[in-house]
Amino acid sequence: QLQASGGGLVQPGGSLRLSCSASGLTLHNTAISWFRQAPGKEREGVSCISSNDDSTSYEDSVKGRFTISRDNAKNTVYLQMNSLKPEDTAVYYCAADGPYGYVVICPHEYHFWGQGTLVTVSS
Repeated sequence: QLQASGGGLVQPGGSLRLSCSASGLTLHNTAISWFRQAPGKEREGVSCISSNDDSTSYEDSVKGRFTISRDNAKNTVYLQMNSLKPEDTAVYYCAADGPYGYVVICPHEYHFWGQGTLVTVSS
């Protein structure tokens, strides 16, 4: 029910915008996170947006470069990635949990996962 898209090949310093769209699930009152998994490495959390008030959180290595946002009209969450580095190369996944009637950010468990989209940063 979650569909991640927008990955591709980009040169260092370039930008991409990932999208996480949902079917059968309303995202505005869910907590959404983006994760990534690079080859040979464990999955790591990249960014979170909270349910109900859209507070955001970022992993240190992407602060100032990535922006997570939500468009309720399109039922979609985005991850705008700027100043991309080769170390950002990974499969990116979106995950959601909810719905919640209160503010939740970066929950420990997620009931919904997207299928992943590959981001390759290389010259």
